[in-house]
Amino acid sequence: MLLYKLWRSFIKEILLLKRDIGGIVIIFVMPLLLIVTITLIQDSTFKNLEGSKIPIIFIDNDKSEVSKNIKGELENSKTFQLLTNYNEKSAQDAVFAGDYQMAIVIPENLTKDLNSNIDSKVQTIVSSFGLEGDSAKTKTEAPKAKEIHLYFDPATNAGFKNSVMNSVNKMVFEIENKKIYKAFQDQLGTTENLDENKNLISFKEITPKKGEMDIMPNSVQHNVPAWTLFAIFFIVVPLSINLVKEKSQGTSVRARISPTPYFVHILGKTFTYLIICIIQFLLMVAVGVFLFPYMDLPAFDVSGKMFQLVIVTLFAGLAAIGFGVLLGTIADTQEQSAPFGATSVVVLAAIGGIWVPVFLMPEFMQTVAKFSPMNWGLNAYYDIILRNSGIGGIAKELAFLFLFYLATVAISIFYERKQNAV
Repeated sequence: MLLYKLWRSFIKEILLLKRDIGGIVIIFVMPLLLIVTITLIQDSTFKNLEGSKIPIIFIDNDKSEVSKNIKGELENSKTFQLLTNYNEKSAQDAVFAGDYQMAIVIPENLTKDLNSNIDSKVQTIVSSFGLEGDSAKTKTEAPKAKEIHLYFDPATNAGFKNSVMNSVNKMVFEIENKKIYKAFQDQLGTTENLDENKNLISFKEITPKKGEMDIMPNSVQHNVPAWTLFAIFFIVVPLSINLVKEKSQGTSVRARISPTPYFVHILGKTFTYLIICIIQFLLMVAVGVFLFPYMDLPAFDVSGKMFQLVIVTLFAGLAAIGFGVLLGTIADTQEQSAPFGATSVVVLAAIGGIWVPVFLMPEFMQTVAKFSPMNWGLNAYYDIILRNSGIGGIAKELAFLFLFYLATVAISIFYERKQNAV
């Protein structure tokens, strides 16, 4: 008997949705448009975060050992793509106009003057120890320090500037060290091989054993789950509106005087909208898997992860349904439920990392994001997509989402009983 009542409640919800074709279109079509548009807009930004090469202008007026070493280091890096068909004036104009983020100009005779400077200093040191050096070099005047010109786009942030200058300083410092070793060998006449390339301290990156993917998502890995969650939580609007309609049309009164418990009506809504959530999820995944590769975007890889992703979708759907039931129970008119529902979903999306990934937010907002149910769902999706986690690895996020559903439904039932108590 209870199953029959649940079934009739489910049919009632389907009939209500059929009467609101515009709402159905918004639920399914709007998220698809958003995921395509936002992913295309953000793709270049995510590529920069992933380490794709930034085009910069490199001008070599030295054309000798030092400049070739610097150029080689930059070319071998995973950060920069060098453009060389510029002179200093045209490079300055291009950078200051915002066409490129920076330009590096190597001065003339950099290698020659650096060698002379090192020879002069080494000869002075050797002579101070009373050792006989090359007399031809003892009175060599050290040349003035050379300047490597760095031009930056005025809009470039300070972090990028500091990173580039530190990198260039490190390269020049290593080149100078090698030359100093060589100069001392020449002055002392030693043939011992001093391995100047061997560092006493090195760095070893330790990566998680499970999964081979990086923790940093690309544009598709972020936007598919992010806008799936936005679509799921946007059902708050039609769900709350339908609850308000039931109150205004007297349907809720007939439901209360019927022998069917109120929680059965909520379960009917839960099952109905969970089906909608699953359909939304499948549509978004289909866009990521089949459409994005034709738009020169990375494909969304779901191989071996579909079951876990569906589980997260179900629990995120429960959280969204609970929030919609709470809002529809408290609101008295559609004018209250619709604007507040839409606004609250947008706010939860903003602080939950849907629009801007949480790792790009200020530290304070990263703390605030932890209180958004959308962030719980997004972290669970991340754990599956990026860390290859199983259900056990996302148990905490699933528990938060389910407790959110239980809490909101419990508050709704308590409020409904209190309002209708005689």
